[in-house]
Amino acid sequence: MKKAVEQTRTSLIQILANGEFHSGQVLGERLGISRAAIANHIKALQSLGIEVFSVRGRGYKLDKPLNMLSADKILENTKFTQRNQLHIANIIASTNDYIKDHLSNLSSGFCCIAEAQTKGRGRRGRTWVSPYGANIYLSMNWKFSGGYQSIAGLSLLIGLSINRTLNDIGINSAKLKWPNDVYINSKKLAGILVEVEGQVGGDTHAIIGLGLNVSMPTDTKGIDQPFIDLQSLSSTHFDRNEIVAYLLNHLNEMLVEFERCGLTPFLDEYKASDLFCDKPVRLISGTNEVLGISRGINETGALLVEIDGVISAHYGGEISGNEISVRTQ
Repeated sequence: MKKAVEQTRTSLIQILANGEFHSGQVLGERLGISRAAIANHIKALQSLGIEVFSVRGRGYKLDKPLNMLSADKILENTKFTQRNQLHIANIIASTNDYIKDHLSNLSSGFCCIAEAQTKGRGRRGRTWVSPYGANIYLSMNWKFSGGYQSIAGLSLLIGLSINRTLNDIGINSAKLKWPNDVYINSKKLAGILVEVEGQVGGDTHAIIGLGLNVSMPTDTKGIDQPFIDLQSLSSTHFDRNEIVAYLLNHLNEMLVEFERCGLTPFLDEYKASDLFCDKPVRLISGTNEVLGISRGINETGALLVEIDGVISAHYGGEISGNEISVRTQ
């Protein structure tokens, strides 16, 4: 029953996605349900933050057209991903959790993308606000044969893959904030959550989750820090399917090189995009606080902080500087 309801609502959104008016009667006929049932489904969609207007005599209409995710459109522009490695969900609890729940049956490189998440999360259990059809919520499974030590610095590599993708679509002003965020104009554009499953010394599955703001609704609530989206940066319409395709291409290429060589080949590229390199920073880890000058990262992804002329490596915590606050989504 639950699956049937989900399929009906997905079909309803797909019909409404063109941004035009559709009468309740016609919608009911197309979906094989009553007008009253259509009204109930519309209310359910509205509860998810989807803005659907109802006008007597004209029917239902989205406030603006939706750029729906499409496996066909994504696969047209990917070099590596096959159809059986791509799952597009409508509304899901969490793309990372989907990967976890199906891990034993998934190949390395398998990707789950969702229109919306109801329990999306960032690092340290923070909520990742995930409005419907607005952004990119993506998780990828990647298997490493070298154990936990083979993934040191992985979140930094994912940030670089996002930056390369942004360059592909003409956005060249992004900066990377150690260890897992992408910023533009001192506002957060994207975040990364890498979770690990496996045995010490054995095969390790990295569940690589990322959220990228594309067209955030103006009335979005629940985010306690400045954020930005791609659509506010340009008058160009950004196609989420195209962005996902570029992102998958970069992820696949870069992860293969990362498996062979680690983070070392990417250090110069990271330094060029490092938000805080050679700037004063505050590093907070639990109850400890360190003040110093950021000197970038080392080959294991550790943050290098200079204090009184001595440089030390730090592997965890959150950093901030004059530009942004320490809180992250």
